[in-house]
Parts: sequence; C-alpha cells; structure tokens
Amino acid sequence: MQTDIPAVVAEVSAAFRRYEAALVANDVPVLDELFWQDPRVLRYGAAEVLHGWEELQAFRAARPSKGLARTLGRTEIHSFGQDFAVANTTFTREGQGRLGRQSQSWVRMPQGWRVVAAHVSWMD
Repeated sequence: MQTDIPAVVAEVSAAFRRYEAALVANDVPVLDELFWQDPRVLRYGAAEVLHGWEELQAFRAARPSKGLARTLGRTEIHSFGQDFAVANTTFTREGQGRLGRQSQSWVRMPQGWRVVAAHVSWMD
C-alpha cells in the first residue's frame, strides 16, 4: 500500500480546509455534506458522543453559532492507499488557555471525500 500519495493528500487537504471554513462559519449544509450520512458515522466531541447520522445532524442543528473561531496549530494529513486518509490538528480559541485536538478519518465515497469518524477533545 502506498502512503502519503501527493494527489490524495492534496484532495483531502482541500476537503479539510473546506470543512474548517464551514466549521468556523457554522455553515451547517457544508458540514452535513462532508460527513458520511450513515448510521455508522460517529463523532466524539468535547462534550458529546454522537453515533449515527441522525444524532450528528441534530447536534449540528442545535449548536450555537457563536464562539466558533479558532486558530489551527500543527495539522497533519496522511493517506493510506487511494481511498483512506486521516487528518489530525491542534487548535486554540481566543481567551481559552487550553489546547484542542481534532482527528478525522476520511474515506473516498462515490460523491467525494467524507468524514466517517471524528474526535474532538481539550487538554487541560
């Protein structure tokens, strides 16, 4: 298996940047688009555990739209073959002294790259 295929890393990096822009703008339609819309998708957030598309969509619809801006730290994106990649980043939010961490598993679907699993947490 080839790892870190430049074209694949570039594609996932573009999807990751699109996700990040949608996240800080609370662009729910784009956030919804970029997650796998399936009962098996999962997102473990800083304060929530979401299993399945319906739980994820309900969370996105109810989430406050303020205070979402953040500054990314070290971001690494690695591909494994043509159809799977992981994206990991650290982040900070203004006024908060702790470091956030985010990981995403991306899979190439017929409609494009989609997050199938994600995790967000804070370091104290």
